[in-house]
This record gives sequence, C-alpha cells and structure tokens, in this order.
Amino acid sequence: MVYFVGAGSGAPDLITVRGARLLAGADRIIYAGSLVNPALLDYAKKECLCQNSAEMTLEQVIFSIRQAEAQGQTTVRLHTGDPSVYGAIREQMDLLEQEGISYEVVPGVSSFCAAAAALKAEYTLPDISQSVIITRMEGRTPVPEKEKMALMAAHGCTMVIFLSAGLLAPLTKELLAGVYRPDTPAAIVYKASWPDEKILRCTVETLEQTARANGISKTALIVVGDFLGEPYSRSKLYDPAFTTGFREGTHAD
Repeated sequence: MVYFVGAGSGAPDLITVRGARLLAGADRIIYAGSLVNPALLDYAKKECLCQNSAEMTLEQVIFSIRQAEAQGQTTVRLHTGDPSVYGAIREQMDLLEQEGISYEVVPGVSSFCAAAAALKAEYTLPDISQSVIITRMEGRTPVPEKEKMALMAAHGCTMVIFLSAGLLAPLTKELLAGVYRPDTPAAIVYKASWPDEKILRCTVETLEQTARANGISKTALIVVGDFLGEPYSRSKLYDPAFTTGFREGTHAD
C-alpha cells in the first residue's frame, strides 16, 4: 500500500495526525528532500528505509515502490505542503494504477495557508477579494497560454504565487500589466512556519529590491493584493442584522 502524505508547510507539528501515524508505521518513506523538513523523519521507525526523491527520477521512485510492494511493505510518499499543489502526484498515481498498486492521498497544510497565518491575514476579505488565485511564473517550465501571469493579474483578486522568488523582475512587470498598482500591498514569506521564517512586507513595485536586500531567491511565496491593506467591510456571517440558518437577524424598527 502506498500513501501520498502532505508533510505540511514546514514545522514538524503541522503534519496531520493521520500523516504522522502513517509515517510512524511506514516501512519505506520516499520524501521530497528539497523542501520537506527532515525533522519529519523522526516519526519513522528505526528500521524504515528513507529515500530522498530529490535525487531520483519518476521511474526510480516507482521502482522503489514496486520493490516495497513485492516485500509486502507500506510506503509513504511524503510531499511538501499538500500533495495536490505542485506535487507532481498525478503521474505517480497513474503509473501505480497501471501496475495495480493501491494508494491513498492524505492532505496536508499547504504553505499558502501557513503564509496567511504568518502574515496574520485573511485572503478573502469582504468587499476586497473573495477569490484566491494560486499560480506561478513561467520559467524553465511553461504555463498554459491562458494562464500567463498578466492574464491572472487582470482579475485583481488575492494572488498567491509559488516557485517565483527568483523571477521577481518579470513577475513585477506582469503584475503591473494586470490591474495591480505599483503601491498594491505585497509580501514575501520565506519558509513559512520553519524556524528561519521571514516575513517581508512591501509593494508590487518593490518586490525585487526587497528580496534582493534580504538575500531571498527561492523557498518563498509571493502574496499580492489589497487584502494586505487596511480598509475592508465587516462580514455578514456575524452581523446581528443578518439571518443565517442558525439564528434570526435583528431588524431595526
């Protein structure tokens, strides 16, 4: 049996209870060593075989899983954050299905959630933004034509941008080609929830110089939008005048 487990955003205690239990029981752990906190391997039993997939190809990962299956072992494929976000799990699952190997996916806390927590921010503020775009800049690997950054930036909603800390000059240009202003609030969150986490608040216009001044070129999320600003409206959820399925709103005479 194979379990694709979300490792969480970095802090070892942010893995889910289920994820920790599966790590503790695994015979083999194949972990994304470029991003997964190695402290999570402390959950593993002494005899567990731990392999760093940063040094492996897809074919090598599947070969290792195949070996474990032949020995009746349980494998945890440990992915950073939540496996569904830039986790490259679809290609692994398809190959496992072709070979008749059973698997499950266990969600995790994505770094975009940890970034909001670090910023003490709410992505979906009433009257500011009710949508969140998760995307990345085009670099060595392309993005679909309809998802070019300038097109994404045309919506003006909250944006969380992965895998782009080393591309801030072109990113800024693309954001400004959308509807964001030079002074639109932005932030760079480096290694959210890790011990060496850094939170750098800036604007769209100053993204590149802020990162350069702090020596950041990778392992950081870029968040953009007026949700980082001050003005917003109170939500209806706890408005005494608003009726919900659980309480009757009050009405002024």
